[in-house]
Amino acid sequence: MTTTLRFKAFALAFGVTGLVACTTPSDDRLSSSAKATAGQAATVAAAAPSAQAVIATYVAIAQASYGDALLTARELSAAIDTFLAQPSEATLNAAREAWRKARIPYIQTEAFRFGNAAVDEWEPRVNSWPLDEGLIDYVADSYGSESDNNFFYTANIIANPVVDIGGISVDANNITPNLLAEMLHAIDGVDANVATGYHAIEFLLWGQDLHGTAPGAGERPWTDYDVASCTNGNCDRRRAYLAAAMQLLVSDLDEITQSWQTGGEVYEQLMAKGENGGLATMLTGMGSLAYGELAGERIRLGLLLHDPEEEQDCFSDNTLWSHYYDVQSIHNVYRGRYTRVDGSVVQGASLEAMLRANAPAEHAEMSARVESTELAMTALVEQESPYDVLIAAGNSKGEALINAVVTALIEETNTIEKIINVLDLQNVSIEGSDSLPAVNQ
Repeated sequence: MTTTLRFKAFALAFGVTGLVACTTPSDDRLSSSAKATAGQAATVAAAAPSAQAVIATYVAIAQASYGDALLTARELSAAIDTFLAQPSEATLNAAREAWRKARIPYIQTEAFRFGNAAVDEWEPRVNSWPLDEGLIDYVADSYGSESDNNFFYTANIIANPVVDIGGISVDANNITPNLLAEMLHAIDGVDANVATGYHAIEFLLWGQDLHGTAPGAGERPWTDYDVASCTNGNCDRRRAYLAAAMQLLVSDLDEITQSWQTGGEVYEQLMAKGENGGLATMLTGMGSLAYGELAGERIRLGLLLHDPEEEQDCFSDNTLWSHYYDVQSIHNVYRGRYTRVDGSVVQGASLEAMLRANAPAEHAEMSARVESTELAMTALVEQESPYDVLIAAGNSKGEALINAVVTALIEETNTIEKIINVLDLQNVSIEGSDSLPAVNQ
């Protein structure tokens, strides 16, 4: 099968295309005309949708995206339950595939993080990275035994029921969701002490990627979870940690999904901002994810340092797909369209339609930027190598592919800045990155 066909097969398998099933949120504060408009796909000839209708579509897509993230997390939980009940190479691989599938809708929620304070505050519970994996479990000698910045660098909670470091005592005899969330996550104020979320689970499923910038992902054996033929010790506690982390991920995703419903914290905060504030929130999310977070921290930084430790999904080598769906997250918000994991589509009034009617020059420019970014990102994921191989020193092909995506994202962000200005929106602050020049430079 060719690379292009593999890409198309992956896209079809995980719902990148599908049939239309429009939905919009219901709220008395949105006029009936706004609700009706939010359920219609914009056309060139259509009048500009109202800000209320555009915000209604934004909320509908957020509700659907987080709902899909919760759904696929529950499927991951079921796969992990099967693996723990019947440890084998086959059930471990099934759990790993369920983890990859669960990342697809979650990553498409990330444009909703920036600009929504409650989401940004919640997000580290489920997606913090990079992590010092020695906090959780055994690591290779090459990992080292200490860190100047983290006393818990090699605490190895799975091997040590009681930990006393730097005057901080942790009773980890019982590994529970509360222990992970309240005691271990970001312990001692260190962000790299990631005890919960997708990446903690990723590490527990794959183990360390010890290949550096050469091909290969983590190779944790399934016997690390088989009490009868346990490898690397403490299999009972490792099983307990994985189960607790998975239970916590589902609980956290359920919480944020409810928060987007009418009466929820995120929903109410967004509605309180008014029309201009809602549009500003949307563009803040698009620009901050495109520029500072994705182009800078997640893509460009690793290339500058040639450091696989800067790879987001570093244990599974899933990083490029997470980058791909981050781009989709930005464009879902702009286009007012999201393809659900069941193949149905949520769509409605959009920023794209608003600009087409009110600011045709900016609409034309943004359309070109969106196309350029998607072409560059598709070229990146279609080639054969994972991100950590592409960033190796001397990999000129990898550098060119990555820089093409970074350049496209920067140019797209510059256009987002123009859209903010033409809509006369205030209090929009796009996050930057030390890895990149300032926006519009």
